[in-house]
Amino acid sequence: MTDMRPVGYVIGLLVAILGATMMLPMLADLIEGRGEWHVFLESGVITMLTGVVLSISCSNGVGEGLTIRQTFLLTTGVWVALPLFGAIPFLFGETELRFVDAYFEAMSGLTTTGSTVISGLDDLPQGLLLWRGVLQWLGGIGIIVVAMVFLPELRVGGMQIFRSEGFETMGKILPRAQEIAGQISLIYVFLTFVCALVYAGLGMSFFDAIVHAMTTIATGGFANYDSSFAVFSGPTEYAAAVFMILAALPFVRYVQFANGNTNSLWQDSQIKTFLATILVLVVVMAVFLISVFPHHWEQAFRESLFNITSIISGTGYASVNYMTWGNFPVMLFFLIGLIGGCAGSTACSIKVFRYQLLFASIKTQIQRIRSPHGVFAPRYDGRTIGPDVLTSVMSFFMFFVLSMGVLAWALALTGLDFITSVSGAATALANVGPGLGDQIGPAGNFANLNDTAKWLLSIGMLVGRLELLAVYALFTAQFWRS
Repeated sequence: MTDMRPVGYVIGLLVAILGATMMLPMLADLIEGRGEWHVFLESGVITMLTGVVLSISCSNGVGEGLTIRQTFLLTTGVWVALPLFGAIPFLFGETELRFVDAYFEAMSGLTTTGSTVISGLDDLPQGLLLWRGVLQWLGGIGIIVVAMVFLPELRVGGMQIFRSEGFETMGKILPRAQEIAGQISLIYVFLTFVCALVYAGLGMSFFDAIVHAMTTIATGGFANYDSSFAVFSGPTEYAAAVFMILAALPFVRYVQFANGNTNSLWQDSQIKTFLATILVLVVVMAVFLISVFPHHWEQAFRESLFNITSIISGTGYASVNYMTWGNFPVMLFFLIGLIGGCAGSTACSIKVFRYQLLFASIKTQIQRIRSPHGVFAPRYDGRTIGPDVLTSVMSFFMFFVLSMGVLAWALALTGLDFITSVSGAATALANVGPGLGDQIGPAGNFANLNDTAKWLLSIGMLVGRLELLAVYALFTAQFWRS
């Protein structure tokens, strides 16, 4: 029988911390003076008390570390529980969302997806806008820790190749997680602070700079306006693109860089591949816009850079309605949303390293066909890739495609059209944010979807953020066998 007390203890602590962060939007509402501060005070007290009670009741079962089974349960349990409490301000605040909508918004925030069901963002109290930013900011730092500590230990999706990337867990997952989280958090806070300063220097208001810095570094994409990032233009778009790229790079490299390993960033093949991919895509898109539309070359380059970086990193900001650009850009945006950023970053989707491993495996198979008697082994970053890693990566690709197909089919059964169903499934599993079409595209939102579709998409966001297999393992009989 699995001892659930260590899992409950950690979840309780995190719920209490989430409740404490509700005091920040409460202060924002007090300063604004619209009388909405009590919503966050009440929500924070409820959340903190619940978390403290759960943590205390489970504290007698805390040991030195977590078992693999407990780690699977904790990883999924946190992302199920936190949106429940994160949804409370949306239920009782000015939005007065129904539970399905409030949970969808909170899940979208904590998974840094960026899909929204809220209209009229321009007129919302600052507390609710800040809360959306806080949810994404917390989700961003949370997923980095999960990616660098838990998923490698659980051998999910090929992440085990990063177990020796400067952080070795040595089987003691929880204590080591505290040390890793401390180092990464400093980098995360520093990048957010610098991003906010740059935004403010380029003309954003103090409040907008803080919220958009949070959602930029989290690659989440929640904005303070219905038009997303279109209210800002010029230098601000360039700055946002730079920080989205920085947030999509492996944070472990920043820690190594800060500790004196100055070559860690420049020698990482994943980083070089990611940056080269963005460069090629931006050039192609800019040339297309100049050729088809009366775009000035600077405007074409800026809009291409911003929107491609936003989609490939999974941020989901939009500075223009790229649905009006034609079929080629729309299809390109759909495909690059399935690429994602680097492992160990706040970015989402499949991740660059998995494509690198896939192509390395294909290259090796071709070599074996051409030279049957030769000895060839796929390599990544100068290291031989073990069969367990390749099997894990191939399983991830298979489950991702299968999951997207099943989710799209289920959405279609609720009455959604083909484009909305397919792009909705893709954007949920890849945690990108906007889908395609008039309804959930960059100019729309998810408010008018039926309740069943919203629940399905909420599940899709959770599964996609936790790399699929970490969630699916809970539904196998083997997992529960002693």
